[in-house]
Amino acid sequence: MKKILGMILMISLGWSASAAFGWDPREAAEQEAKAQAAIAAFKEKDPSIQAFFDAAAGYVVIPTVGKGGIGIGGARGKGLLYEGGEATAVVTLTQLTIGFQWGGQAYSEFIFFETAGDVERFKQGNYELGAQASAVAATAGASADANYSSGVAVFTQAKGGLMYEASVGGQKFKVELK
Repeated sequence: MKKILGMILMISLGWSASAAFGWDPREAAEQEAKAQAAIAAFKEKDPSIQAFFDAAAGYVVIPTVGKGGIGIGGARGKGLLYEGGEATAVVTLTQLTIGFQWGGQAYSEFIFFETAGDVERFKQGNYELGAQASAVAATAGASADANYSSGVAVFTQAKGGLMYEASVGGQKFKVELK
């Protein structure tokens, strides 16, 4: 009986791991619809962002990042990496912060890569944006003055919630290639 239960557990874990770590076409299609809706909302708010979409060697769209904290905080979101207008990878963002913070919020995040080399470094996995990386809040015309920093430009668009924060942390990305 223990052997059977053990085998069932191992098979279940195997299926879970393959679903969690492999490219799932159904999940990708769902992520694609969410990403396109986030892009449309971003372009509606700031039409000048089109220049970044046109010129970038690649970009990541994370339609919803959920963030919360009380002293110690965290954030998580899932999206897609686009190259040449096609989704080439599923991207998972995780963030851990420490410092004064209280509340919760949801936002969309857009990361643009200036060169093909910048995209390749991102695709190698376990990419990190440190505390020094700053995001531009998406407002009308905000992208007109934005520039790349070390080959990366980051934009966020608030979706809801309220968060008071003076904390330090960084974002880490896991990339699952198609």
